[in-house]
Amino acid sequence: MSAYIVFQRVKTIDQDSLDRYTANVSASFQDRDVQFLAAYGEQETLEGPATEGTVILQFPDMASAREWYKSDAYQNAAKYRFAGSEYNATLVKGRS
Repeated sequence: MSAYIVFQRVKTIDQDSLDRYTANVSASFQDRDVQFLAAYGEQETLEGPATEGTVILQFPDMASAREWYKSDAYQNAAKYRFAGSEYNATLVKGRS
C-alpha cells in the first residue's frame, strides 16, 4: 500500500543552506521507487498557518519511505534543510 511523505516549509532561515540542500538531495532518490506528486507548485492555505511551500512524495509502502528518509544519502542532504529552514514532515499511509 502506498505511503506519502508531505513536507511543508514553514519558514526560510538561510537561503544558502536551502540551495545546498537542493543541490544535494537529488542523489538520495537514485535507485529509489519514489514519485513526486507535488513540489512547490501553486498552493492555497485553506486552514491553519500559511506555509512557504509543499512537497508530496509517494513511496510503495511505509517501510520504503522510512528507509529513504533515514538513509545516509538523504540525511547528508537534510542537514542543509535543517540549517536553512523550519519544516513540518509527515509520513502517512495511503488507503487500500
